[in-house]
Amino acid sequence: MSTVFSKIVNGEIPAFKVAENDEFLAFLDVQPIVKGHVLVIPKKTVDYIFDIEDDLLGRFINFAKSVSKKMDLAFDCKRIGMSVIGLEVPHAHIHLMPINGIGDMDFNKDKLHLEKEEMEAIAQKIVEAK
Repeated sequence: MSTVFSKIVNGEIPAFKVAENDEFLAFLDVQPIVKGHVLVIPKKTVDYIFDIEDDLLGRFINFAKSVSKKMDLAFDCKRIGMSVIGLEVPHAHIHLMPINGIGDMDFNKDKLHLEKEEMEAIAQKIVEAK
């Protein structure tokens, strides 16, 4: 099955990548709820996160954790929130967001519309965080 995320993995659709290895990819959500909203996906297309094999799921969470650590350095926030909903795209993914309160992760909020240059700057800020 081809999804928007598998097209990103295959390079058919551009993305603001913040981290990548052989198994996983992290990139900015193009319709973010907050600045710095990142999606973390396995490169292998699996629709439902709980259908991912145990070993791969563990590595998936650890990859997301490594991305969250960089995000925590890049943004002035209380936490990096994590959410798995799994209804928007038939490809397992984790939402990571810099948050200061639970309301920051309200998926009913209007999405931000950021210019390409701002998205590039946010992605670079995460990539360069040390």
